[in-house]
Amino acid sequence: MLNIAGPRLSDTYKRLLQRFRYGPGVFKVDYALNDPIPWKASECLRAATVHLGGSFEEIAASEQAMRNGQHADYPFVLLVQPTLFDPSRAPVTKHTAWAYCHVPNGSKRNMLKKLEDQVERFAPGFRERILARRVFSPADLEAMDANLVGGDIGGGVMDLRQFLFRPTRRHYATSARDVYICSSSTPPGGGVHGMCGFHAAKMALSRMGGR
Repeated sequence: MLNIAGPRLSDTYKRLLQRFRYGPGVFKVDYALNDPIPWKASECLRAATVHLGGSFEEIAASEQAMRNGQHADYPFVLLVQPTLFDPSRAPVTKHTAWAYCHVPNGSKRNMLKKLEDQVERFAPGFRERILARRVFSPADLEAMDANLVGGDIGGGVMDLRQFLFRPTRRHYATSARDVYICSSSTPPGGGVHGMCGFHAAKMALSRMGGR
């Protein structure tokens, strides 16, 4: 926002944006597979998204490590397998999947082995089914989309203050009357819901005298 509209914003508002805190980054991998993932638990073949963490304690330890600026030995992995439900996303008989784990913002650590070890733990033989992979570090993700600062796909830390005031008390409005923010850095935050844009549009229309 500062890069796009900086000259149009007040100094006070720019200082508030500069204090905005980003959340964890992600290390992401896209996969081309010759067969579905061989899960130990057959129920996983009925899930579009699988959360791999073992126990509650392991998941908590993984996320705590990231918050402390460390990299978990057993990362909490989110894995999506779309071709089980939409075969058009891959050539006939082939499959795709993608997975990511949280890392400290801007991390340069290669988490590929640890991420795949975690998948292999719950799906022995997973690596044997990989035809190709594309790895995205936090820097790669930011290069693709400047809004993913340090690989943060959630639009900023979601603690109490930044949950209520994202990115400032103005929410969608800025110090420039005709400039608004509608990203996941505004309430209610990241997710597949579109509400950030909806609320920003309502505010803009109301100020323009529309409905």
